[in-house]
Amino acid sequence: MTTTTAPIDDPLAPLLAELLERKHCDFRGYARPSLERGVERARAALGVASVDELAALVCRDPAALTTMARALTTSVSELFRDPSYFRAWRDEVMPLLATYPSIRVWVAGCGAGEEAYSIAVILAEAGLLDRALVYATDIDEHALAVAASGAYPAERLPAFERNYRAAGGRARLSDHVRIDGATLHFDAHLRARVSCSEHSLSTDGAFAEVHAVSCRNVLIYFARELRDRALALFLDALCPRGVLGLGATESLALSEHGGRFHPFVAAERLYRRA
Repeated sequence: MTTTTAPIDDPLAPLLAELLERKHCDFRGYARPSLERGVERARAALGVASVDELAALVCRDPAALTTMARALTTSVSELFRDPSYFRAWRDEVMPLLATYPSIRVWVAGCGAGEEAYSIAVILAEAGLLDRALVYATDIDEHALAVAASGAYPAERLPAFERNYRAAGGRARLSDHVRIDGATLHFDAHLRARVSCSEHSLSTDGAFAEVHAVSCRNVLIYFARELRDRALALFLDALCPRGVLGLGATESLALSEHGGRFHPFVAAERLYRRA
């Protein structure tokens, strides 16, 4: 499937321009199918019949603008999603991180924070959390607020617990959380080591030096130019021999920066910076 960005005369161009100007979110480098799916989600949510009606509504209604932005960034995740990936973090990445006096991990495109807390739990169980900081970044303000709160529906705990055990959990996930009515809260010590902030892979620069980056199921939504931009940011942020983790369907094969990374745990899409 071709993943081209929208040309200037495309009917999606007014929507993308409005999002850039008023929400500072640049979706112009997203893959065309991703854009079209997001527009359809927004159109259905707002009850309008056409892209032209959607564009007109977004231009005059701030709430519709927010709905449009969220439709393009909606992600579905869970704690320890794809457990074998996090088992590789536990077994292979943690021994490397343990060699540093302080540890910085960047979870890019963190959504509501499940992946960031998964890594924080693994750091805690490796005895590394007190000298670690997990940077969790996204462009979705609502998702970032959830991530910063560390609070999720308690009904998700059984699924979280299953993934945790499949990922090599050494105790009980419930040791890291408390239940208050219908809400699951990560403990304060974990939350203190997860720093949530707004950051765009489309427009912003790299973070300060980090030892590992996890960016899963984000690059698949980008056209090639934006994928290469994101990978360049990770290169700038990662220390020499730092670790990069991608999603199960993502690859460095077609990137101009692919040669700057070497396979580490190839089956789990974990690489090391040259």
